[in-house]
Amino acid sequence: MNYDALIIGGGAAGLSCALVLGSGLSKEFAAGKTVGLIAHQRASHLASAQLNNVLGLPRGTAGNDILTSGLEQLETLYPGVEIIQKEKVLKIAFLEGKFEVSTNKNTYFSTVVVIATGYARPFTIQGLEEYIIPHKKAKTSKERIQLYNDDHLVRPGLYVAGSLAGHRSQYAIACGSGAAVATDVLTLWNGGEHTKVHDKI
Repeated sequence: MNYDALIIGGGAAGLSCALVLGSGLSKEFAAGKTVGLIAHQRASHLASAQLNNVLGLPRGTAGNDILTSGLEQLETLYPGVEIIQKEKVLKIAFLEGKFEVSTNKNTYFSTVVVIATGYARPFTIQGLEEYIIPHKKAKTSKERIQLYNDDHLVRPGLYVAGSLAGHRSQYAIACGSGAAVATDVLTLWNGGEHTKVHDKI
């Protein structure tokens, strides 16, 4: 299967990225674009969280509920984003003008890839070793990692979002990071014109 954008990771950053990209698929510049989300990697830290300090969420919201409802929201509102479950990405290869993403079950090709898998070791996706560095905003004793990037961009066409981009592990930060990457991708599709997507009443 070929995609214009393929997101790897179904936590806060990956889901947020997918939602914003999905909302942009109705724009003229995104006509015919294909987006996929490989939602199953490692269990998200969000799964065991209870959220009390997030704007707009009721106190005590369970992180696992957000993961479930986020997938439902994506599937309901933006069915143009294909959700791929029960597959784990094993390797990414850089080809001419696109990426080859190999899972335990299939091989996918995409012009843009977004990595949003979290920052814990071991990092099991082959092909990205040269970009792994110690995390700059985590306790040294935790031995967290990040991918070297410049404002989420690792190399042309390859983005990283959330804690793996060097951000602190905080739900609101991860969501914002994923959304930021989505607007970067939309900007790319829009010929470099800075782009964002707002839903209005």
